[in-house]
Amino acid sequence: MTRDAFSHVDAWVFDLDHTLYPPSAGLFALIEVRMTAWVMRTLNVQEAEADRLRLHYWQTHGTTLAGLMREHDVDPAPYLDDVHDISMASLTPDPELAAHIRALPGRRIVYTNGCAPYAERVLAARGLSGLFDAVYGVEHAGFLPKPDRAAFDRVFGLDGLTPARAAMFEDDPRNLIAPHAMGMKTVHVAPARRDAAHIHYHTDDLTAFLGLLKG
Repeated sequence: MTRDAFSHVDAWVFDLDHTLYPPSAGLFALIEVRMTAWVMRTLNVQEAEADRLRLHYWQTHGTTLAGLMREHDVDPAPYLDDVHDISMASLTPDPELAAHIRALPGRRIVYTNGCAPYAERVLAARGLSGLFDAVYGVEHAGFLPKPDRAAFDRVFGLDGLTPARAAMFEDDPRNLIAPHAMGMKTVHVAPARRDAAHIHYHTDDLTAFLGLLKG
């Protein structure tokens, strides 16, 4: 990986969960508990069935919410408020990551399948508030989730970025397929490497990777 490979990039797009904080923080485990409880109450099913549906919808529709909307016509707003009502106590500020993000030339945005208010809370807990020009949640995509190409089209159209001059950082390999097809540089941020044609780079340390891009 060389700095030259990103020399054309003037828009930097970051996923949130397991990308701007490490999986070891355990936030998504807390969210999954709330998701399962919400499915239990709303669909009147037992915990095992609710957990199965949560995972099935994620695998089939991209997110649990998308499955609930498409198959049960649920209202997304109360769901998003409920499942993201979790503690941020496991997150700690990362001044080095903040410095590297601040040094990136051009526009910096966050795009998550969660909701924007939740994203803002995570950014605050990580010491990353004020570093991004925009924070987009699933609500900005009309509740269409990544990896749906239409979701990316909506958010990137709203932002006005040019994909051919942008880079995407994401922990879920599925969510890099559309950005790659749109002409973006793609970076898979995860503990384990996943070799695929739509993944240009992999890193298990976002802070170190961004440090390599500094001029």
